Amino acid sequence: QVQLVESGGGLVQPGGSLRLSCAASGIPVSRNTMAWYRQASGKERGLVATFSSGGRTDYAESVKGRFTISRDTAKNTVYLHMNNLKPEDTATYYCNVRTLLSAYWGQGTQVTVSS
Repeated sequence: QVQLVESGGGLVQPGGSLRLSCAASGIPVSRNTMAWYRQASGKERGLVATFSSGGRTDYAESVKGRFTISRDTAKNTVYLHMNNLKPEDTATYYCNVRTLLSAYWGQGTQVTVSS
C-alpha cells in the first residue's frame, strides 16, 4: 500500500524559509518520479517541482531559484526547500508519485506566507 505523508508546513513571514518533507512508504522514491504540487484557495492544483528517478529536477517558473527539491533514498523521503517565500506561495502543498497504474497523493500541508 502506497502512502505519502507530508509535513513541515506553517506560517512564515515574507522572505522566510521552510522545508517540507514527504515520507513515502510502499514505493521507493529512488525508482519513481516524485513531485510537489500546490493549490491555493480558489485555484487549480499546479506543479511546483519534480525529481525523476534518474535525478533530474524541474521547477515551475514561479519558484525557480527559490525552491529546491531533493530526496533521501535512505529515509525514502522527498523534500522541498523553500527560500525567499512570497505571499503568493501561500497554498496547500501536496506530494505526488505516479506509477504505470495509478497516481498517489499525500494529505497536504498548509504553507501560509504573511506578515
